[in-house]
Amino acid sequence: MRVLLTGAAGFIGGAIDRALTADGHEVIGVDLMLANAHSTTTPPDGVHQLDVREAGSPEWAELLRGVDVVCHQAALVGAGVRVGDLPAYASHNDLGTAALLAAMHDGGVDRLVLASSMVVYGEGRYTCPEHGDQLPPPREVAALEAGDFENHCPACDRPLGWDLVPEDAVLDPRSTYAASKLAQEHYTSSWVRQAGAGAVALRYHNVYGPGMPRDTPYSGVAAMFRSSLERGERPQVFEDGGQARDFVHVDDVARANVLAIEQVAAETVPRFAAYNVCSGTPVTILDVARRVSAGSTSRLEPEVTGGFRPGDVRHVVASPELAGRELGFTAAVDPATGLADFATAPLRA
Repeated sequence: MRVLLTGAAGFIGGAIDRALTADGHEVIGVDLMLANAHSTTTPPDGVHQLDVREAGSPEWAELLRGVDVVCHQAALVGAGVRVGDLPAYASHNDLGTAALLAAMHDGGVDRLVLASSMVVYGEGRYTCPEHGDQLPPPREVAALEAGDFENHCPACDRPLGWDLVPEDAVLDPRSTYAASKLAQEHYTSSWVRQAGAGAVALRYHNVYGPGMPRDTPYSGVAAMFRSSLERGERPQVFEDGGQARDFVHVDDVARANVLAIEQVAAETVPRFAAYNVCSGTPVTILDVARRVSAGSTSRLEPEVTGGFRPGDVRHVVASPELAGRELGFTAAVDPATGLADFATAPLRA
């Protein structure tokens, strides 16, 4: 198939490019080469330097000619912690996706795979042994300052336990980035209905692996732990380290995209569906720091600081069931092995 891949020069986009090419697909790569995502503003050979927000231009029309599926990875990421960040996220992510969808319709391209994120869920799924599933409000700063990091049952005030989050969970974005990713999903589902198209949204959980950017807003916590170890410093773990997450290897993410591209083209999945892309093996943030440290040369014990960032969620752990059943995707890399290997994997500047 002929696949147009946005964000092709990025960490995840590059892995998808390699996986698609290895499977015999033709890839047309596009990337804006934002300075805060790349160490150079010069695109790799064969990658077209274009802005997805200008997808209605003649250059885009030419690239879209004959394309079977668009794989849309381009986005401004990071939490977006300042109110002043709102316009940039709305521009790159919301407007960019809307412009791309309109250009695809004009060019007769009606199949899309969209990079979404676990952040659309906000807090994860919580249960009380006595009162069942609960939807906790955001944690109060005063409680966090007092060292109480758990969400509590509204009925009995016990700490709530986490459970796996399915794709039909309540969506509750709690950051600028999260709001923009959910908007991308909404634009896509609207386009599917209006254009008679087909699309899959892949909700990535915590992606890590070789080629991950170092010490940028695009870096994940695993990369930050690794950077601390390389400086001879103990990794700094916020809260009490008990935050539960799912860490998924970039090669597994790339494979999930290949499966989604092939199946959306073959119309073997629903006209619009969202899937968790995860390892299926929950880990705590303290465990992540310890596993990265175990694979490093320094092997320093992480430091649990008790610090926190307002707005961070306590637990969000995905259910892999739907992706396994409908996409045929099961992660191959276990975090216990992958995170230790990541300690010495090549990163990008």
